[in-house]
Amino acid sequence: MIEGAYDLAEDKGEALAVEGVSVWLSGREILHDVSFSLHRGEFTGLIGSNGAGKTTLLRTILGMQVPTTGTVRIGGSPRGAHGAAVGYVPQKILLDPDIPLRSRDLVGLGFDGHRLGIPLRSKHRRILVEEMLEAVDASRFADSRVGTLSGGEQQRVLIAHALIRHPRLLLLDEPLANLDIRSEYEVVELLSRLAEEQGIGVLISAHDMNPLLSAMDRIVYIANGRAASGTTDEVVRTEVLSKLYGSHVDVIRIHDRILVAAGHEHDGLPAHTEPSVWAIGGRS
Repeated sequence: MIEGAYDLAEDKGEALAVEGVSVWLSGREILHDVSFSLHRGEFTGLIGSNGAGKTTLLRTILGMQVPTTGTVRIGGSPRGAHGAAVGYVPQKILLDPDIPLRSRDLVGLGFDGHRLGIPLRSKHRRILVEEMLEAVDASRFADSRVGTLSGGEQQRVLIAHALIRHPRLLLLDEPLANLDIRSEYEVVELLSRLAEEQGIGVLISAHDMNPLLSAMDRIVYIANGRAASGTTDEVVRTEVLSKLYGSHVDVIRIHDRILVAAGHEHDGLPAHTEPSVWAIGGRS
């Protein structure tokens, strides 16, 4: 077991609780009365189209956005009480191939990069870095420059960087964007395994739920700033999603994929959406 990681015999407590969170920005309500919870060891998908409110919700959980109303608790404590309790993988990180930064260097920065001065290369730090690289199956490219890695390999390194301080909660903003199908499923499988093995609550935002279906314990589906949470079968239903969007949508199950379909009159859809299948549940 990774040093400091979660004891599986320990009761799986609360990793995150969002209670009645609303956010107004520039006179516009971005989030409306959003509530859901996430326990340690659970893998939860935050699903919604661009502009639905996913990033604002993640920023609120991170403490970067103050909610107009409502509260956020991390590990049972008010947000901000334990700064190291949350690991975060942002949506866009540009890693120049010419930057002389190896994978192991980037992972190590997750341990002490927040401190001023030159990091101390202690034996403890070195062991943690090696353990995290192994945990995400990145040891084979530990000495490669991060800017030269594939998208899926970079995601593994960024996940190790976010987890090295053993947070209770891991947030990932669209980590599957721009990955090929194989890499998508490999990253999802990795995150699901880490959630279970290390007892971390994982919340991953995505616009396509299908790569997550085999791994999700719960789903938080957000549309027009409103959210519904529960198991996939509880949430991804015509009556639930129609209420979220404010007009009728159809949920279509084709083999092992789920599609959400609506017409032009649907106020919650992007302007370019055609009156057939919307890409939130599948690839357009």
